[in-house]
Amino acid sequence: MLTPKHPRSAYFHVPFCQHRCGYCDFTLVAQKDHLIEAYLEAMAKQTSELGEGIELSTLFLGGGTPTHLSIDQLTRLFEIIFSHFQLADDYEFSIEANPLNLTPEKIDFLKQSGVNRVSLGVQSFDSDILTFLERDHKPDEIFEIVTSLQSRISNTSLDLIFAVPGQSLDGWKQTLRDAVQLNIPHISTYGLTIEKGTSFWSREQAGLLHLPQDELAGDMYEFALEFLDEAGLQHYEISNFARPGYECRHNEVYWTGYPYYGFGPGAASYLNGVRRQNHRSVITWLKRVQAGDSPIVDQEELAPETRAREAIIFGLRRRAGINRREFQERYGFDLHQLSETAIRTNVEAGLLEETDTHLKLTKAGCLLADSVVVDIL
Repeated sequence: MLTPKHPRSAYFHVPFCQHRCGYCDFTLVAQKDHLIEAYLEAMAKQTSELGEGIELSTLFLGGGTPTHLSIDQLTRLFEIIFSHFQLADDYEFSIEANPLNLTPEKIDFLKQSGVNRVSLGVQSFDSDILTFLERDHKPDEIFEIVTSLQSRISNTSLDLIFAVPGQSLDGWKQTLRDAVQLNIPHISTYGLTIEKGTSFWSREQAGLLHLPQDELAGDMYEFALEFLDEAGLQHYEISNFARPGYECRHNEVYWTGYPYYGFGPGAASYLNGVRRQNHRSVITWLKRVQAGDSPIVDQEELAPETRAREAIIFGLRRRAGINRREFQERYGFDLHQLSETAIRTNVEAGLLEETDTHLKLTKAGCLLADSVVVDIL
């Protein structure tokens, strides 16, 4: 059992990409590979105060694009990580990847290094949609790369985006069929959102980009729920589907409110009830670490009630919902004590379902989860 004093999960952020896609607001730099050496030195410095032999059940490398690094650079990063951490017997070691980075040599290297789960940023199997999203791979390349990857690392997840301008419901259905055809054990589906500061945001503000109507986006999401369930991929979190046993254990740590380490620009950690956030600017993060200063830009010790409310919000993302008895034992609050009006209102609206043991979102509630969260907050 994880406890607040003994995190068994760690996240490392690798902020490098070949290109920043128009919809992306993640912490990254594109075409600045000259910073990779400084990043590796800073990562070694940021982790230098850790002890040795810290056991992890889950390890996640996200980005950016971790697989943008060369094999030599990844070797150095792994050496830094494993000079402090070791993997438990039943571990999950995930890495995010761009399809075109995954040469057979790099896949073999990842497997030999202990990676046993790969999250692949496919986004679509439609050429026009891939072009719009500024992705650098083509549909036929995806099939070849995924087949090569799964022959070595079978636990593969695909990220897919729906509600893209110009995307039809039939086009989205075909993308899902193509994904299922690959016998993928985990699929994540995300509705396209336009984030402030991205190039898509600028285009939308100029009237050059229009998202599909909410009704069409809802139809796409509902089709995914039904189709993927029929294909044996259970809906276990608002945006995630998996065959039994292939749920992302690292993300479950976030959703269930357990502690975790976080390293790199923009990374967050949650240790001993304190949430810390590193600076999102890669350059600023580098300068602070190089100077021996803290890269943390924000931290907050969560009050008991704040922890409990956050646990409701994250817990409702999981389709299993929140076990009412376990919640009260862990946080010291009854669900109704915290959110009586919000729960009653959303149950009456058909967005929440309450049983003798659990509180969870309904199918309709999954479509309107953000509004439910606002009510609870």
